[in-house]
Parts: sequence; C-alpha cells; structure tokens
Amino acid sequence: MLPVAFAAAVLLSSCARAPQYDLVLRNGRVCDGSGAPCVAGGVAIKGDKIAKVGDLSDARGKTERDVHGQVIAPGFINLMSSEWGLFADGRSQSDIRQGVTLEIFGEGESMGPLNDAMRAEYEKQEIDLHYDVTWRTLAEGLDTLARRGISTNIASFLGAATPRVNVLGRANRAPTPAELDQMRELTAKAMEDGALGVASALIYEPGTYAHTDELVALAEVAARYHGIYVSHVRNEGDREMEAIDELISIARQAKIPAEIYHLKVSGEKNWNRLAEVIRKVEDAQAAGLQITADMYTYTAGATGLDASMPPWVQEGGLEAWRKRLQNPSTRKRVKEEMRAPGGRWDNLYLATGSPDKVLLIGFKSDKLKPLTGKTLGEVARLRHTSPEEAAMDLVIEDDSRVGTVYFLMSEDNVRRQIVLPWVSFGSDEDSRGIDGVFLKSSAHPRAYGNFARVYARYVRDEKLLPVEEAVRKMTSLPASNLGIARRGMLREGYFADVVVFDPQTIQDHATFEKPMQYATGVSEVWVNGVAVIRDGEHTGAKPGRVVRRER
Repeated sequence: MLPVAFAAAVLLSSCARAPQYDLVLRNGRVCDGSGAPCVAGGVAIKGDKIAKVGDLSDARGKTERDVHGQVIAPGFINLMSSEWGLFADGRSQSDIRQGVTLEIFGEGESMGPLNDAMRAEYEKQEIDLHYDVTWRTLAEGLDTLARRGISTNIASFLGAATPRVNVLGRANRAPTPAELDQMRELTAKAMEDGALGVASALIYEPGTYAHTDELVALAEVAARYHGIYVSHVRNEGDREMEAIDELISIARQAKIPAEIYHLKVSGEKNWNRLAEVIRKVEDAQAAGLQITADMYTYTAGATGLDASMPPWVQEGGLEAWRKRLQNPSTRKRVKEEMRAPGGRWDNLYLATGSPDKVLLIGFKSDKLKPLTGKTLGEVARLRHTSPEEAAMDLVIEDDSRVGTVYFLMSEDNVRRQIVLPWVSFGSDEDSRGIDGVFLKSSAHPRAYGNFARVYARYVRDEKLLPVEEAVRKMTSLPASNLGIARRGMLREGYFADVVVFDPQTIQDHATFEKPMQYATGVSEVWVNGVAVIRDGEHTGAKPGRVVRRER
C-alpha cells in the first residue's frame, strides 16, 4: 500500500502546484483605486478578469511577474480624449505608456449620429489623417475603431452639437419644437447604444448656439438612461460664474449628474476667483446635486484660432467662416471684437494677454507647416501685420481652425485644483505617437505627460497628494461618475485593466518646446488581461474594447 499512498501524495502535490491563474503579479504595493492605503500584496488575473487581490503567497500563475515593490493599480481613465490619434495608430502610445487603459470621447461633437453632409465634413477635418467615414451612428463609429485594433478601451458621450447639426445644420438659431423632438430621438438612440451621457462644448461653433433649454432637453433624455451631462462651459474667464451657474441649472432641471470639463480659471485678472468657483460647486453639492470636474495639469490650454474670434463670424461652418474673413468690413469688425474686453463670448486671444502667448502647433497646409512652433505674435511680425490680421489670414490660407496653444492659467491654481476630492483627470488630447503622421504637426505636452505628471510632480516631488488618492482620482472616481461597471478598481470579477509603475521614477518628459516625448516609469500595463506594456515597452497587442454604459 505504501507505493500507492506515495503516488497519491505526489499527484496531490502536483495538482497543488498547477497554475490556477494566467498571470500572478507578486510583491507589489497594491493601490486598489478606492483611496484606501496601499498594502503589500499582488494581483492574479484569469482570462480578462481580476481573480484575486492581496496575499498571493499560495497562488500559481502560468506567467508570474515580481514587481519588486512597485505600485499595482487599476488602469487609468482619460476622461477627455479623442478618437483621431487612434485612427492613425491604434497602439495609443502616449496614453498607454502613462497607464491609461480607457479613453473617453465626445466633447461637443461625437462620432455619430452623422448624416451624409456630416460624414463629408468629418473626413475633411482629418487633416493629416485619411480614412473613410463609413459609419452613421455613434455605436457604429466606436465599433469601427475597435475593429481596426486598439490597445486601450474606448467609450464616448454623445456630443450635444451632433444631434443639433444633424437636424439644423450649423445654423445659429433655436430648434423648433418638432426639430427638438428629432434631437431628443437621436439622443435616446445614442443612449440606447451605450453612450455615457451628453457632452457640450459651449465656446465653439455650433455648440455656442445652443440655449440652456435645448441643453436641458437633451440632458433630460440622458437622465432617463442614467447618463450624465458634462460640459466645456460657456466661459472660463470673465463670465465663468455665469457659466457654472448654467451647468448647475441644467443639472437641477434635468435631474442629472453634471461634470465640468477641464476645470480652470482663465486670464490673469481672474485667477483669484478660483475660490469662488470651488465654493459655487461645493454649495451645489451640499444642496444635493452631483457636480464634479476634471482637469489637465498644465497652465496652457489647446484648441484652435476659432477660440480667438467671435462666434457670429463662424456661423455655418469653416467654409462660411473663411468666406466672411475675406470681406474687408467683416475683418474690421472681427479685429475690433478680438481686441475688445467685456464681450459675451470666451475670447481666449484676449485672455492670454499677449499674442506671444498664443502658440501655433497644427497646420493642414504643407506651405504653412514651417510656422509650427511659432507664436501668433512672431508670425505677425514676420508678415508685417497685426496679430488679429495674421490670425484671420492663417484660417483662410490653411483652410482649417489651426491648432493653437493658449497660455491662460496659474500654476498655483493647478495645485489648488489637484487636491479637490471631486476632480479627476483628462488630457483633452488624443493619444499620439512620436513618428509617422504625428510628425506633421506639433502637440500640447499634456498628450504625452498629463497622467505621469500627477505622480511625478504633485505626488512625489511636491507631496500635494498621497499616491492612493491620486490613483483614486484616475480610476474609481471617474468610473463611478461615468457609471462604468467593473472597471476602475482592483476587485475580483472586475476587468483586468491593470498598471504597474514605480512611484520613484515615473516621469513626464514632454515640454511645450519638445512635446513629443513619452513618459517613463510605467513598467507594465494589461488591458482586459492582455499585456500591452511589458518592461516599459509596447508589446504591439491591441486588446481594447468598446465600453458602454450599462443600463
């Protein structure tokens, strides 16, 4: 009997040592996304799910990684991204190398619903990218991108201007009751397809044409599907208090949670009003409304020269705008309004305080690309004209809004915002590479460093935040605000979006002078259980999926 007993013991021992998991991460500092203190331990993954978190001394994996005390965290959520870069390169290099595993689209305008005219316009906006817009609905657009192969997960809001343009075109008027009903129907369809909610961008044409009651109507539809309303508010400078009031009013009337895109106070004369903005939001929270915000970690924003010119001159879209700018009397009026303080539109040109704080970073025309990296003031001096005339000429010549960086904010305010418990993070940029088509334009450094910068500068160097709170603000906070299930935490049964980084070495390297530099210090990233970053380098894997709000 002894040989039989011995054989049975050997078999049991062998079974005990057989791998239970596909991957075991050992000897880490687990920050689970809840904000609770990080603890020593590990994470086990089976398939596309997290199977165990904590003490893994008895666990066995087909693959095992000793992370030597690095932080193990849920994958980060970029609350404000764009689809453009992923069409050029689905590897999502600039984001995934910072630990981002979910990118959120849809500020103002989204990938659908599109009619024929909108599809043609969408293709024209591609500039250096070239691909066919074969889809019509938001769901079809997201699925098309996912089928091309992406390394990160993606999700989207319905851009509030998209149903408006679908029904009204780019006319500067209110919809009729029948037209508003059509817009509601398009909103409902997008929500049924899994949109996260409705997102407006109210300083840009055509979003600026929407009155509050129109936004309430769309937000009410999103609320029926438990979505949220998020907004690039109508003014971030002189009239910001009114703009925040509008967002709060929409949240109250539509009975919907609301979020402020890229919270900031623009223009030096307004910097001391941040406390008033915070108080207004926290008073609304105390009154029972769910109001949150996101931010990027730089003192400059990026958009186009459209943010330097009054909305009326842009009515009807780019072609109409360019045509008007060729009329001498129109140019005179635009120039006067660009220079005039106190207007009702958010004049970023004036808010910078100088045309030398307006940096040109994106041109469509090869002829104009040598101007990339110059300020509007420099270009005006080269052309022996005024900055306002130069701005109008560039829009005409480039047949585009011209990618532009505006230096608007205060570093002290960035620090004050970062510690607010209701603020998460978004880059306000697409995820980009450093080669190929990306070399045809420049970028804002936030595309390459927004998330790493939080840990390097504000957690490690300035000690404004503990690491577990920074992790929470990039993971469970946005996941909860967006209504995204089973992501944003290290918990059993959650999707295996996991990042490993060294808090002592993580670093952003992108600058305004040299923005196209990847962050370092993130050693491992898994998306849906698949390794995308290993030993700090991209594996080429593209396991990203479309994430939809669960009803």
